[in-house]
Amino acid sequence: MVTKLRAPIIVEGDSDKTKLGLIHIYTGDGKGKTTASLGLALRALGCGYRVYMIQFLKSGNTGELHAMEKFTGNFVIEQFGSDAIKERQQKLQTFTENIDTFRFNADEIEREACRLGLEKAFSIIQSKEYEMVILDEINCVLDKGLITLEEVKKLFDAHGTTELVLTGRDVPKQLFEHADYISVISREKHPWQKGIKARRGVEY
Repeated sequence: MVTKLRAPIIVEGDSDKTKLGLIHIYTGDGKGKTTASLGLALRALGCGYRVYMIQFLKSGNTGELHAMEKFTGNFVIEQFGSDAIKERQQKLQTFTENIDTFRFNADEIEREACRLGLEKAFSIIQSKEYEMVILDEINCVLDKGLITLEEVKKLFDAHGTTELVLTGRDVPKQLFEHADYISVISREKHPWQKGIKARRGVEY
């Protein structure tokens, strides 16, 4: 129910960048966790902040990869799915190709890619060049045991005034005590239940 206002409510803002550095978690089995983090990134970019998104477990030609090119270096997305790493190394694919399939590799194939993604997250945070770092699907990586809670907690200790965003279903509850925002997106209904394929520009 929307609150009915009888008098104005003044919400004070704070534009001091030193007040950044909170931790966000988007989790749950509903659609929209990555999408929500991209919306947050768009807001940050609009305020002149720089954003780095590391996508774990993902290798594919998605709309956000094209969109970030418009922000001339202020918004970087780097995929750390094992196939994406192979493609970068072999330089066989550009993101202008129209590919409409996705493959989810076995966990053991993704383990080393996740390790590289975590190392990149540390280096980006330590560089202090970005006001926001998004760790897309890292909750799933933790749930699968591909990296440890202790390693992610080291990120929490190191992030300083970098706003840190974690997405993915099945987040370990032990992370809740460290988070400042927790949003659980639940699924009531999804087109996949009716056999509708993932649609370009909506699901990817």
